[in-house]
Amino acid sequence: MKTQASTLNDDYDNPLITIEEDEEVHDEDLWFLPGPLEEKPDNFPPGPRAEPPDTAVIEDWAKAEGVHAARLARVAGRLGALDDRLEDRAGGWLDVMEAAAVLHPITRACMGFHLWSLAGLGPHGDQMEAAVTASRIAASDGRGAIFAPVAMGGAGGLRVSGLPPERLARWLDGMNSAILTAMRTLDDIEAWVGRAENVMAQLSGRTPLALRSTFSEWPLVSAPMAEATTGASRAAVQRNLAWMEAAGLIREVTGQGRYRMWRIC
Repeated sequence: MKTQASTLNDDYDNPLITIEEDEEVHDEDLWFLPGPLEEKPDNFPPGPRAEPPDTAVIEDWAKAEGVHAARLARVAGRLGALDDRLEDRAGGWLDVMEAAAVLHPITRACMGFHLWSLAGLGPHGDQMEAAVTASRIAASDGRGAIFAPVAMGGAGGLRVSGLPPERLARWLDGMNSAILTAMRTLDDIEAWVGRAENVMAQLSGRTPLALRSTFSEWPLVSAPMAEATTGASRAAVQRNLAWMEAAGLIREVTGQGRYRMWRIC
């Protein structure tokens, strides 16, 4: 018979064997547990990547602005000069828009869009500036400068390709060209006004003066329109239009017997 101490010593000398055997038996009894996890291939597509914020593009345009700082300053100065000269050129259009102040801005925008083809500086039928002007009226009631004549500089400035520095360079070049074209147009009109004053000095009455003012503000004028703007009779308007055409101040551009329109030449 072993003593209690020897029994404890025997157990102490080989404790791991007893524990491992107990664990083996215990694990076999736990038949309801799932087996070991196996690694499976990852067949799922990659998750969405974090997109840069929308404002990240501003940094690219800020760098482009720094590259073209001198060119930007030159265009901005010329645009300011053009704006000073436009309150006289588009006076008739502005008067009509001001008289329509009782209308809703959106209604006025629509009206201004359809009238701009007669009052704008661009070629007849060009609706680029008309749409921009109309949107400005609808959004801000048309306060401030009327428009920047981008379309007059050609399609190059509106081309959507290249990096921000390239796009800004084309935009500034297009605006610069457009502003110079608009300035030349204003110079031509002012020169025509001076010539018309000299040629028409022999005429009496208020109709010749009113017609000259109308043609300086509107690139295309019809007889009914001349009647409305001058307040003169149809006979007086037609007589003066015929005289101005014979004097080489205006020319008829439609080539029709009815609905005729004239422009300065």
